[in-house]
Amino acid sequence: MKDRGQVLQKIIVILGPTASGKSDLAVKLAKKFDGEIISADSRQVYKGMDLGTGKN
Repeated sequence: MKDRGQVLQKIIVILGPTASGKSDLAVKLAKKFDGEIISADSRQVYKGMDLGTGKN
């Protein structure tokens, strides 16, 4: 798909529970596809929300 002459890049999203190997998989995929890792979880996105984010 093209948008105004630019090629749109595909992204890979890795989801899963804590301690399921997401980071290891992300590193392997980033190396394989010469990509980068962007980490975002609920604690980062909702840092001001004190309920329901599992803050300690």
